[in-house]
Amino acid sequence: MELVTPSIGLVFWTVIAFVCLLILLKKFAWKPILTAIHDREQSIDEALNKAELAKVEMARLTTQNEELLKSARAERDHILKEAKTLKDSIINEAKTQAHTEGAKLIEKAKIEIENQKKAALFELKSQVSTLSIDIAERVLRAQLEDKAKQEDLVANLLKDVELN
Repeated sequence: MELVTPSIGLVFWTVIAFVCLLILLKKFAWKPILTAIHDREQSIDEALNKAELAKVEMARLTTQNEELLKSARAERDHILKEAKTLKDSIINEAKTQAHTEGAKLIEKAKIEIENQKKAALFELKSQVSTLSIDIAERVLRAQLEDKAKQEDLVANLLKDVELN
């Protein structure tokens, strides 16, 4: 049992050595260790504060980003609506213009047809009158070959002239 129970001298010198160690640690190591612990504690607090600020900033940016997305979507919808309205108005205008141009072309075609018809009638009348004159000339030549027929014709014409 002597091995398990220490002697008083050993306890005394162990206590002295331990106290000396504590004094040396207090003088040389305790202050730097406490300073390091304090600095570490401050850096952890700063990191937590910065993390909290970053979290708040991130929430603000997320909110701002959502607002920007909403406004961008609203603007996109507005632009699409304007584009659709403009497209519809252009299409309607083009249809109206096409109808107007079609009506003008139809009117021009009618006028051209009427002019061609008049020209054809004029040409027909001209040919009919030419043919009539040719026929009348041939008939008159046939009738005027005889001297007696000529005199009768002249007499009849004079009678008609006197009556008028």
